[in-house]
Amino acid sequence: MTAPSTAPAASRGGHWIDHWDPEDETFWNEKGEKIARRNLFFSVLSEHIGFSIWTMWSVMVLFMGPEYGLTPADKFTIVSMATLVGAVVRVPYTFAVAIFGGRNWTIVSASMLLLPTIAAFTVMEPGTSFTTFLVCAMLAGVGGGNFASSMTNINAFFPLRKKGWALGLNAGGGNIGVPVVQLIGLAVIGASGGPRVLLGIYIPLIVVAAVLAAFYMDSISSVKNDTGAAKDAVKEGHTWIMSFLYIGTFGSFIGYSFAFGLVLQTQFGRTPLQAAYVTFIGPLLGSLIRPVGGALADRFGGAKITLWNYVAMAAATSVIIAASMQESLPLFTTAFIALFVLSGLGNGSTFKMIPGIFHTKALAKGLTGEEAAVYGRRLSGASMGLIGAVGALGGLGINLAFRQSFLSVGSGTGAFVAFLAFYGACFVVTWAVYLRRPAARQESTATTSEAKPQLSYAEV
Repeated sequence: MTAPSTAPAASRGGHWIDHWDPEDETFWNEKGEKIARRNLFFSVLSEHIGFSIWTMWSVMVLFMGPEYGLTPADKFTIVSMATLVGAVVRVPYTFAVAIFGGRNWTIVSASMLLLPTIAAFTVMEPGTSFTTFLVCAMLAGVGGGNFASSMTNINAFFPLRKKGWALGLNAGGGNIGVPVVQLIGLAVIGASGGPRVLLGIYIPLIVVAAVLAAFYMDSISSVKNDTGAAKDAVKEGHTWIMSFLYIGTFGSFIGYSFAFGLVLQTQFGRTPLQAAYVTFIGPLLGSLIRPVGGALADRFGGAKITLWNYVAMAAATSVIIAASMQESLPLFTTAFIALFVLSGLGNGSTFKMIPGIFHTKALAKGLTGEEAAVYGRRLSGASMGLIGAVGALGGLGINLAFRQSFLSVGSGTGAFVAFLAFYGACFVVTWAVYLRRPAARQESTATTSEAKPQLSYAEV
């Protein structure tokens, strides 16, 4: 992750900002807020398109009928590889902002979206080999990295008291890129257009996002990579525990976003248009409700909301299994959308837990006041990039599970049984680590609104 350096930076001019002190209220009110909000807006735009390109293969596979010669297993493999690359590149993207500058990296990362889009535009026709489609889907994974670099960049622009709002808006604006590309796909399919029409819509949008970033964004000279914090986060057990829990929430969200339409087509024989009519609903509601999960965690404690959210996710999954066995499409679709909503709710509550956990560790070390707050912010900030990357790998697991389930039993039922078991494991871990022990009660207290000034990252 990145952290402001106290050493003066050499002046570079142009779009580089050499003095940035958002904690100074005079600076913030007179100059800082306007600059920060401008950078937030164009960062959200780039990240939003990045999410759309990352998940565009969830729409592309709906266009790929029998003439493409691909089995359902082939299609699940294609979307799995896009998920995998999108998760992996989040790690280097986290550090790229400090190396190249926020503005510069936004230009580069936005421009890189042209590669998978133009590649897919070129090869998207019957007769193209499975391997070629697989490579194009892997290239689309670069869109998944935009989230990590955008969050890192915007984190540096806002004061502690405003980070929750800014990072929450940044994350939500990016996530909505998933239902938006699916809605555009619905419009294209409804108008009897081909996949190249969808890709053709995004190519100029990518160019616009890169150009606007070049004209209106800035880089902060004092932003540096805190490699020490990153190393400490890797050694910290709670980083990996929260990564496991985040697989259950964000991993579910992104995995189901890729798979929903394909499951409807494969298991229930829906046409591309019929599948597209409902595919976008789950990701849209899951994106919009993410801040609600954070707000509930603010009030009642992140661990408690996460715990009961897993109970609800398990219940929704049980209904899906029953609907799948009964071949009830209305019940299956309703329960699947509910599962999307719950995964979005859990996105907010799990990330809400992270600052409280590390603040509690600071108190356990004997730190107090601002010293404890600094420790907690440093470790929680460093861990979030890694947790986000590992959590996204859950999407890979979901699509591989669907692939195997359809190969083995001809439906997604086997995969949903595995997901049910996983949500049960997440429930046990949440309770055992964060609610059963005395330290957990401190974490729960630390994530209440009374401690909110210390826990701005909790609203991400």
